Amino acid sequence: MRVYWEDTDAGGVVFYANFLKFFERARTEWLRALGVGQQRLREQTGAIFVVTDTAVRYRAPARLDDLLEVTVALRHRGAASMTIAQQAWRGPTLVADGEIRIGCVDGGTFKPRRIPNEVASTLT
Repeated sequence: MRVYWEDTDAGGVVFYANFLKFFERARTEWLRALGVGQQRLREQTGAIFVVTDTAVRYRAPARLDDLLEVTVALRHRGAASMTIAQQAWRGPTLVADGEIRIGCVDGGTFKPRRIPNEVASTLT
């Protein structure tokens, strides 16, 4: 993804919290590539994914117009949650990395629920 003006802070570097947005977009596209559309998931099963924990390490600054590659790797999948490792790269330079824990909840009650079988089977 490209870094835009809106992504930067007064120092001209990507505002630290925006890496969470970059990671979110990459996870959404990763799921889509696996055939899991999140709107369709909610409509068909009532399940949605929510972020429950984050840990991000910032390694190098990213600046306006940088092109970042954001990776997604499933580290662990439980019955109702998963832990995902993510990295943001600018060419050969690791800019940020982290782990994000995602919980599966009922979209109406926000109570934890099992990841639907049709999704869980694609995450192995």
